[in-house]
Amino acid sequence: MKYISTRGNAPELAFDDVLLTGLAADGGLYVPKEVPQYSLEEIESWRDLSYTELAHKVIYPFVEGCVDSDALKGMLEAVYNNDNFGHKAIAPVQQIDHNEYVLELFHGPTLAFKDFALQLLGRLLDYVLEKRQEKVVIMGATSGDTGSAAIEGTKACKNVDIFILHPNGKVSEVQRRQMTTVTGDNIFNIAIEGNFDQAQDMVKASFGDQSFLRGERKLVAVNSINWARIMAQIVYYFYSSLNLGGPLRPMAYSVPTGNFGDIFAGYMAKKMGLPIEQLIIATNENDVLHRLMANNLYKVESLKHTITPSMDIAVSSNFERLLFDLYDRDGLALADLMNKMADRSQPVELSEENLGKARDLFDSYAVDQDTTVATMKEVFAETGYLLDPHTAIGVKAARVCRRNPRIPMITLGTAHPVKFEDAVNRGGFDMPKLPHHLADLMEREERLAILPADLKTVQDFIAKNTFKD
Repeated sequence: MKYISTRGNAPELAFDDVLLTGLAADGGLYVPKEVPQYSLEEIESWRDLSYTELAHKVIYPFVEGCVDSDALKGMLEAVYNNDNFGHKAIAPVQQIDHNEYVLELFHGPTLAFKDFALQLLGRLLDYVLEKRQEKVVIMGATSGDTGSAAIEGTKACKNVDIFILHPNGKVSEVQRRQMTTVTGDNIFNIAIEGNFDQAQDMVKASFGDQSFLRGERKLVAVNSINWARIMAQIVYYFYSSLNLGGPLRPMAYSVPTGNFGDIFAGYMAKKMGLPIEQLIIATNENDVLHRLMANNLYKVESLKHTITPSMDIAVSSNFERLLFDLYDRDGLALADLMNKMADRSQPVELSEENLGKARDLFDSYAVDQDTTVATMKEVFAETGYLLDPHTAIGVKAARVCRRNPRIPMITLGTAHPVKFEDAVNRGGFDMPKLPHHLADLMEREERLAILPADLKTVQDFIAKNTFKD
């Protein structure tokens, strides 16, 4: 399997290089040169596979030639088991109405969907780095869940130092403590005096110029621009479909999304042959993609801080991967479009033809904070089931945008409600208890550095702690 850049002016790479590269040299994102295709009959034959067995079927073609099949199987067994995930089904489906479901993706060690990818990513990194006898620096920005999942996934990696930036005071206490209480000499939490987009801009700038690492280390991305994240998330679309009668009948999915990575995994599942009739982009008030889908107007606006902090993102990085396909994989045309989108002084429109192709599959809906809480209350009154606020946005969007009530509508349950005290309190709910493995989280000692949103200051901190000698 070879990978190409969405902007058409970077070398093709194998999976191990893509894993360690992050952004392509031309500023684009890597995508598979060819997408594995499966017939309905072949997908149907996977119906009785466990989550681990299904993950091997879906993932192996993307890593073949770089990761041994048996080694991948061992990694998957180490990740997707009942010791690591608090539910034996790994990704169970919960029914909340007729033909309406929540796919529970919050039973992993940090209670968020990102555990599915980042637990595997850590093991893939260790495997590749051991083979190469290299050490790397992970640098990432988080608006909530990515940081803790990345730290949990890589804390045992022998050849990795990890630096995670989060906006100081703008993630929930549970989310912050899940990052700052993990012990390890290779783990560094940086709280920047700014917002998530500033943190992400510093990460992007650091990948563009890595001279602060003196040529001795390489930066690796663990946010959703890393293809391995997308690859691992494709699996649960297949798993949920097969559990609800697919592929013999199509499914619809509503996906709470900020950076477009999780929903792009659903798009990839469809490209691979899974019958998906509709994908709903469910957003909060930071609704840049909804405004584009509804009005054909792409314009980045000021970031709003909400009770759904994992979606408080003004620029959806992974949308570029979808645009690449909409523009018939013409990297030069896409590079021109992305340059226009980067100029935030002017709004950008897509061609009606390309926007029409997106609208064939995708719908979108933006949900404000009051409606988010109202949806939590509504579902709880109907079922006794407490949604986290991100999942509530997905459920509301599903109920508004649903095209065909005769096929299952599956909302991705992206996190456990215990992580979002503000939303739970606004709804008047009793605060859920932390799962057993996190029961003492509020008593654990925290470790973090508070730094200004200044690129050089952050890079100096990383260099100082990477090269301790």
